[in-house]
Amino acid sequence: MTPYFCSTRSIDRDTFEKTSEDELEELSIPDQVIGFLAANDDRAFKAREISSQIGPDEGAVSTALSRLKDRDLVEHKATYWAITDDTERLDGYSGYERATALFNQRLGTEDKESWREHAPEEPHPSVEDEQ
Repeated sequence: MTPYFCSTRSIDRDTFEKTSEDELEELSIPDQVIGFLAANDDRAFKAREISSQIGPDEGAVSTALSRLKDRDLVEHKATYWAITDDTERLDGYSGYERATALFNQRLGTEDKESWREHAPEEPHPSVEDEQ
């Protein structure tokens, strides 16, 4: 599982001194949920699993998930939740940019070249089916 930055953790002194107040403000629960799901966009989770990773209780996470679903920002199937693959929709969500920036700052941005180095030479059969 991808590591997740939880806003309730302490920060080092250097981060404290160099980071603006806006960046240090705690993310809202929906922003934390979006950030966690975006950081793990290849997986779906139960509300209790999300709660155990980001800190707020399961009830608060479930409420946030329901509200995010109403805005078509997450997808729900049975007891599992995943981030939407509608990037335009995510880009329109005001908290997404802030959550993504904080996660990128904490975890680093993806290196596309690194992904390409480890990609298989043959496309997955499902990709060939789509062509």
